[in-house]
Amino acid sequence: MRSVIAKPVAAAIVVFARAITAVRAIWPNDGIPEGQCVYFANHSSHGDFILVWAVLPPSLRRRTRPVAGAEYWLKSSINRFIGRDVFDAVLIERDRDKRTRDPIEVMAEVVDSGASLILFPEGTRNQTEAPLLPFKSGLFHLASTRPGIQLVPVWINNLNRVMPKGEIVPIPLICTVTFGNAMQIETGESKEIFLDRARTALLDLSPKHPGGNE
Repeated sequence: MRSVIAKPVAAAIVVFARAITAVRAIWPNDGIPEGQCVYFANHSSHGDFILVWAVLPPSLRRRTRPVAGAEYWLKSSINRFIGRDVFDAVLIERDRDKRTRDPIEVMAEVVDSGASLILFPEGTRNQTEAPLLPFKSGLFHLASTRPGIQLVPVWINNLNRVMPKGEIVPIPLICTVTFGNAMQIETGESKEIFLDRARTALLDLSPKHPGGNE
């Protein structure tokens, strides 16, 4: 019964997200990557992955799963339903002491199953004035484990203004989700160089960054 309910709920969430944000996808010059991808994005709201998921073409959306914090998406029955049943999220326990499995191993298994992922390399929501928090090492380790996977930077703009911290009712504003060209980890590339390259690729998509998209 839960799986039957989940599909119309997912469709309703997509419609609601588009209505509130008038979200617009901006695709790279190379076009929409058709193959399996890890979409890595900036993170300022619990709704970030919903916007990325909502603007993907249906054929890609059906096989894309967000990676999210277990402590938030398992804290109530409604969160659990939305996270697990509606979005089929890959729930990661961020508290190392509570982990029963290696998160990289879990994500690699999902990639091996044929799914794409939506990942937030900052690891937590950015509530600062900085455009991005330092990247955690997860994106590097996943790319190292599955070096053939396409890594697509995605900049989400304005969603933190639609749902300001502490507010319950969304403020209608136009949001954009800008996709960059796919990249891959290079043979022998160090963690520091790779993460700096990935972070730069993401920052280059910000409208506030020189050369970024509006």
